[in-house]
Amino acid sequence: MKKFIITLIAMLVLGGMNMAQAGEAGKGSAVTPKNLEKATFAGGCFWCMEPPFEKLKGVDAVISGYTGGRTENPTYEEVSSGRTGHAEAVEVH
Repeated sequence: MKKFIITLIAMLVLGGMNMAQAGEAGKGSAVTPKNLEKATFAGGCFWCMEPPFEKLKGVDAVISGYTGGRTENPTYEEVSSGRTGHAEAVEVH
């Protein structure tokens, strides 16, 4: 009976850990996970950088945003001022 209880507890703990990892996998991504690689490019205006990547075969999504910087959730105007330290960037999936 003791062995059964220990085995049951071990299964519950391991099952809970597995479910926690599965929950973390989907966080922070706007794209449905498909075992995609991603790369971030900062090269000036992100509106100019999106179209060339969107045309490439195998690209699933191109997401515009900012990288680096000191301000949390900066606006376009704040980043454009040059005072936040951010760069306009695209994330390619």
